[in-house]
Amino acid sequence: MTTSNKENPGIIARMLATVETVGNKLPHPATLFAIFAGATILLSAIVAAFDISVVHPGTREEIEPFSLLSVEGLHMILTRMVVNFTSFAPLGTVLVALLGIGVMESSGFMATALRKLVLSAPRQLLTFAIVFAGILSNTASEVGYVVLVPLGAMIFLAVGRNPLAGLAAAFAGVSGGYSANLLLGTIDPLLAGLSEEAAHIIDQSIEVNPAANYYFMFVSTFFIAVVGTWVTEKIVVPRLGPYKGDAQPEELHDITSDEKRGLKYAGYTFYIILLLLLWATMPISGGIWDYVPGSGFLRDPVTGDLLRSPFMSGIVAMIFIIAAVIGIAYGIGARTLKSNADVIHGMGKSMSTLGTYIVLVFFAAQFVAYFNWTNLGLIFAIKGAETIGAIGLGRIPLMISLVLISALINMVIGSASAKWAIMAPVFIPMFMLLGYSPEFTQMAYRIGDSVTNIISPMMSYFALIVAFMEKYDKKAGIGTIIATMLPYSVAFLLFWLVLMIVWITLGLPIGPGAELFYSV
Repeated sequence: MTTSNKENPGIIARMLATVETVGNKLPHPATLFAIFAGATILLSAIVAAFDISVVHPGTREEIEPFSLLSVEGLHMILTRMVVNFTSFAPLGTVLVALLGIGVMESSGFMATALRKLVLSAPRQLLTFAIVFAGILSNTASEVGYVVLVPLGAMIFLAVGRNPLAGLAAAFAGVSGGYSANLLLGTIDPLLAGLSEEAAHIIDQSIEVNPAANYYFMFVSTFFIAVVGTWVTEKIVVPRLGPYKGDAQPEELHDITSDEKRGLKYAGYTFYIILLLLLWATMPISGGIWDYVPGSGFLRDPVTGDLLRSPFMSGIVAMIFIIAAVIGIAYGIGARTLKSNADVIHGMGKSMSTLGTYIVLVFFAAQFVAYFNWTNLGLIFAIKGAETIGAIGLGRIPLMISLVLISALINMVIGSASAKWAIMAPVFIPMFMLLGYSPEFTQMAYRIGDSVTNIISPMMSYFALIVAFMEKYDKKAGIGTIIATMLPYSVAFLLFWLVLMIVWITLGLPIGPGAELFYSV
């Protein structure tokens, strides 16, 4: 059994019971957006009645609130409802990206690749490999929760260690390391789309590409893996002690011959794609590339720029194509895909999981549109920027405050996209007026969102983690998970804050074409 909370029995349980009670009383996120949309309509009428106005700091134009409780407002609500939904940026990006990821998952590529990564690691690097694999699994959405978390426990038990420590290490990587990765995943275009919609309140010309936080994410990956490993070995393992439960080690099957063949096919395909991308993104002219026909065809055809190019604009399409092709290559090699119908079935299966998300997006799109029409977002942003500017918070305290606000909200609203759809229309315009880029604000939000995932009962897979833990400790519950995962949460928060401070101090870009600051 675990040795959880004997010194202070009931304290963590009571705290979590309060959080869970409050969180459970909140409506479904889709309902929340419907309420917010209705509240925006009423609020627009109230603000308009008080004749409040502000001056746009960029155009010097006077901005007045527009009441949706008017004949013109009613016409807009009725005639633009469908367009609001279909033109909402995150909808198409997520649907397209998930089509390709669906092929990778249904073919078995993701599960096999993760198992191969973990089983191939030397014994002394086992914990690091589990945390690292958990971080990488974020590319394929929920596959890490379903495959890697129980696998981490199985592996630790098989080598004679406490399985709950292996489970914790995997969970820390999958969920706590959600804002670190070497590859782009479905969450990147989703958040970028929301950020772009919010940035348009201030500047219609802004484009936020899905790779906007990539440099910061890439560097974070290795550090988060090291921090997660250190917490596991120095804090979690000693606290849990030797495993004294009833679970027996399960035999870990090595990669089968079919799976090896599938990985080989996928590897060859990946290298071919890499060479094609290298050819397509090389400078249009200069050096040997003058003699290579078609080189650089994914760069901007006029300027030759890569940051503002078809390659960056089409990153979602690239995710779809690369994921689908690699998934198909693996499926052919592993014989898990027998025909084209299996490929389509994999795509369809991934789409079938998005029913609730599509409903949520419908209401979120209306809320964002109403917020823009009424000018409330712009008015609140300018007023908020003036207030914060008067307080005189420096750059670092200001961004730390946003991280902490995001982490706190994450305790009661589990969906990353739902939270950002609420926060982005307020914080992005406000921080733009204070001189911070939308990409930087998004990055600060992602840090806060990640670090409390592993201790938030509202996280959608939290109940699943409880079930996995109960397999090895019959008395385990929410309090057990919190007590086990809290050290990771604190360590990740401290590390990311330090890294963010270093990034601000050095003035480094956080992604391709994504600087820290913005000029109005």
